[in-house]
Amino acid sequence: MDFPDERGDYELENSVQKSMAQVQTDSEEDAPVGKTNTGEEFAGTPLAQAHSLWTSDVKGSVRLRIEEGCSEEPVTVHQMFKASVERYGNMYALASKKDNKWEKITFLEYYQFCRRAAKSFIKLGLERFHGVAILGFNSAEWFFSAVGAIMAGGTMTGIYATNSPEACQYVASDAKANIIVVENQKQLDKILQIHDRLPHLKAIVQYSGQPLQTVSNLYSWEEFMELGLDVSEKELDDIIGSQRANQCCVLIYTSGTTGKPKGVMLSHDNITWTANYASKAGDVQPADTKQESLVSYLPLSHIAAQIYDLWKGIQWGELVYFAQPDALKGSLITTLREVCPTSHMGVPRVWEKIMEKIKQAISECGYVKKKLVTWAMSVSLDANQKCTQKDDEKPFLFTLADSLVLQRLRAELGLSCCEKFFSGAAPIGSETVQFFLGLNIRLYEAYGMSESTGPHFMSSPKAYKLPSCGKVVPGCRYKMANVDSEGIGEICFWGRNIFMGFLNMEDKTREALDEDGWLHSGDLGRIDEEGFLFITGRIKELIITAGGENVPPVPIEEAVKKEVPIISNAMLIGDKRKFLSMLLTLKCCSDKETTEPTEELSSEAVEFCRQLGSQATKVSDITEGKDKDVHQAIQEGINRVNAAATSNAQRIQKWTILEKDFTVSGGELGPTMKLRRPVVLEMYHKVIESLYQQ
Repeated sequence: MDFPDERGDYELENSVQKSMAQVQTDSEEDAPVGKTNTGEEFAGTPLAQAHSLWTSDVKGSVRLRIEEGCSEEPVTVHQMFKASVERYGNMYALASKKDNKWEKITFLEYYQFCRRAAKSFIKLGLERFHGVAILGFNSAEWFFSAVGAIMAGGTMTGIYATNSPEACQYVASDAKANIIVVENQKQLDKILQIHDRLPHLKAIVQYSGQPLQTVSNLYSWEEFMELGLDVSEKELDDIIGSQRANQCCVLIYTSGTTGKPKGVMLSHDNITWTANYASKAGDVQPADTKQESLVSYLPLSHIAAQIYDLWKGIQWGELVYFAQPDALKGSLITTLREVCPTSHMGVPRVWEKIMEKIKQAISECGYVKKKLVTWAMSVSLDANQKCTQKDDEKPFLFTLADSLVLQRLRAELGLSCCEKFFSGAAPIGSETVQFFLGLNIRLYEAYGMSESTGPHFMSSPKAYKLPSCGKVVPGCRYKMANVDSEGIGEICFWGRNIFMGFLNMEDKTREALDEDGWLHSGDLGRIDEEGFLFITGRIKELIITAGGENVPPVPIEEAVKKEVPIISNAMLIGDKRKFLSMLLTLKCCSDKETTEPTEELSSEAVEFCRQLGSQATKVSDITEGKDKDVHQAIQEGINRVNAAATSNAQRIQKWTILEKDFTVSGGELGPTMKLRRPVVLEMYHKVIESLYQQ
C-alpha cells in the first residue's frame, strides 16, 4: 500500500487528532434512551422515516426488526468504525506483503486512509446512493475503497474478479456505478471494453501498478488518493452525518445460479448488527482481550468473506493479512505458514483441495510414516466423534497422537495457532468434515444467504453436532414452513440481518419475503429437539420425477462422491423424467497458471485406478467405457448408494463420465463453487438426452 507524501502526513496527523476527539464526543452524545423501528429516533441516532420492512429503491429506508433479543442501538458503518478506532486505535489492523516484507497499519491509520479515499470519491463526483464497484483481489486498497465509498455516501459493491466484461457491465450498470476501482491491467481491460455502455461512470481507479495507457478519467491509486486533499473535513463529515442506519450502504450480487444476478441491498444496520452478533456466536474475542488474526483471500464480493474479513475485522479489532493474488493457485498455505492465523475460513472446495493435497503427501510417505499418520488420524477421528464438545476430556492415546503427529501436520498447513475453523457459502461434504476431524480440526459450518447478511445459523465451540450446521444466531429467529410428516420444511429467517430488498426488483423481493416479513430461504431442513439445524435439500433444486416423486439431489450426489473417491463432481438428472441419471466428472490435475482442469488424473485418482489394476492416467483413458475396471468400480459404488435409497424412484439408473471437470471459468460452477444446475443442463443437453433415448 502507498503512504501519503509529506503534505499528506501533515494533514493525516492533524485529522487523526481531530477525529479522535470527535470519536470521544460522539460516543458521549450517542447514548441510547429508547428504541423504535418506525424511523423516529434513538437519542443522537436518528433513523430515516420508514413504513415497510422492505424496499426495492436504493434511496429508500426500512423499518428495523428491533425487538427483545436484538435491541442493540442501530449504528452506521462509520459509527462502528469510530468506536473501534477509539478502542483499538494503536493496534495493527491490516498487513500487506510488499518486497517480501509485511507492512502493517494501525486502526487509526486505516480509518484515515478510508477518509482520504472518501474525499477523493467526493471529488470525482460520487452521487448519493450511486455505486462504487470494486473489481479485483483482496487488498488494503479494496478495504479503503469499500469503507470510503460508504463514508462518501455511495453504495459499495464488489464484482467477482472472474466475471466476464458483460457480467461486469451488468453489475456496474445495475448499481449505477459512478466509479469503478480495478486491481490491474487485466481487470481494467474488461472495463475499457464496456465503459461506453455505462452511462453513470465518471472515473476508473487502478490500485495495483500503473495504468499502461492514457485514458480520460483513469487514475492510478496514488493519483486518486491525492485528488481529495482539498475536500474539507467538514464536507465529508456532513455527508457522514446525513447517513442513517436503516438506509442502504452495500450491494451484494447473487451469483446467478438460477437466473440473472440480483442486487441484495444491505443497510448499515444489517452490516453492523451482523458483524457484532454473528461473531459472538462464533466465539470471536475483542482485540483488547485477545487479538484475532486471519488471512483474507476469498472473494470479497461474496457476503461470507466480506462479513468475515472486512466488517468483523473492524468490529472486533482483528489483524487482517492479505494473501497473494495467486492464493487459490497454491500460495495460500505459504501465507498461512508465515502468518499463523488464529482463525480461518474456507468454502468447502478450499477445504477439499487442502484435503486432496494432504492425501497426496501421505501417499508419497514411506511405509512407517504412512502407518503412523494413518493411526494418528484414526485415533483423532474416533476421539472427536465421541467427544462432541471441544473441551471434553480426550483419552491419553489421542493426546499422544496429537502431540507426536497431528500438531506437525497442522503446522505444515500454517494452522498451528488456529483455534477456530469455519466453512461457509455452500454445503460441505461429510467426508471432508471427518477427514479434518482426523487432523483434530473441527470445521464449524455457517449457514445463511446474501439476503440474511451471511450467517443465520452457526456451529461453534458451544454449538456443535454433526452433520448439523449449528444453532440460530442469538438475536435471530427462524420458523419452518410447510412441514411434512418427517418434520422437514422450508427454513424461514427473521432478524436484524434480513436484507432491505432486491434492487429495482419489487416482484423478486415479494417472492423472497412473505406478508409478515419472513425471509423464505428456499432450503429444506429440520430442527432437532436441541435446536440444531440439519439441511436436507433445496426447493429449487428438488427433482420431481415424471411419477411425481420428490428427490433432493444433494444427499445422493454426496453419497456417490463418498462411495467413489475418483469422482470430483456429480450432478443428478431426472426432473420430469421417468428415472434418475447422473453426470460425473473425474478428479484431475489443474494447470497452475490458468487453474483449468487438465487431462491428467490427480494422484488420488491414479492411486484409485492402480488398486483396481487399471493403468489409466488420463480422463480420456476412462471415458466412453474404455476402462472396464474403473467403470465397474463406479457402478459398484452407485449400486451401494442405490441400496440405501428410500424408494425405487430415488435410484440412479444411468450415468456417464464427462470429458472435463466443472469449473468457474467454464460456467458450471459459481464463484463460491456452487453447482449452476441450469447452466449444466443447457451445456450438456445432448449428453443428457442420450441417456434417455431407448
